[in-house]
Amino acid sequence: MPGAPLPPRSSLDRGSRSATTVPEMEMLRRRVWQQQGVVSLHLEDITDPWLRQAIQNEAVRRWGPRQQEKTHGR
Repeated sequence: MPGAPLPPRSSLDRGSRSATTVPEMEMLRRRVWQQQGVVSLHLEDITDPWLRQAIQNEAVRRWGPRQQEKTHGR
């Protein structure tokens, strides 16, 4: 309706921004590591099975198990 007030804006509005691309995520990971010393790793990117399991074990110890997707019909 012309002249009607605009809907409220929110930083939680996901509809106005496209998904983050892989190169953008890599830049964010690099920046957060260099500036804050925080490491963000994708488990599937770690090729050494022992190291991958050690990192997964530490994450589970600190933050609990990951939520698994629910599969219907099982």
